[in-house]
Amino acid sequence: MVMVSGIPSFTEPFNEDECMGEVNRDIVAIVDDDDAVRDSLRFLVEVAGHKVEAFSAAAEFLAADLRHIACLVLDQHMPAMTGLQLAEQLRTTNPAIPIMLITGSPSPAIVARANGLGIEIVLEKPPAEADILNFIAAHKP
Repeated sequence: MVMVSGIPSFTEPFNEDECMGEVNRDIVAIVDDDDAVRDSLRFLVEVAGHKVEAFSAAAEFLAADLRHIACLVLDQHMPAMTGLQLAEQLRTTNPAIPIMLITGSPSPAIVARANGLGIEIVLEKPPAEADILNFIAAHKP
């Protein structure tokens, strides 16, 4: 809705869910600094019929509008902020977003910290396609 001279003007499509305080969480977010991995994950998820937003850095993801995110597929080893650091920050503002962490080295320390942050699954790279798609299917409306 746009205000023109104090009078509401409905120039955008009406979205009843947003007006009622409910938002359609239908986007799968992918955060990975490796272009090839991020593009492959995006392709897999889109071919499976899901909407995707892909981000190359944690800060880019945190700056985005997260209201439509159904779940997050997250890389652990990234510059500036690791996947676990991103998850920790995300839990303070959006504690309900389901997270899958993907790492090249799933050490017991990483797995324990992930569990403490409520991360549902930690997978070693390269993850099986079925594991990714099952995680997404469990969290999309």
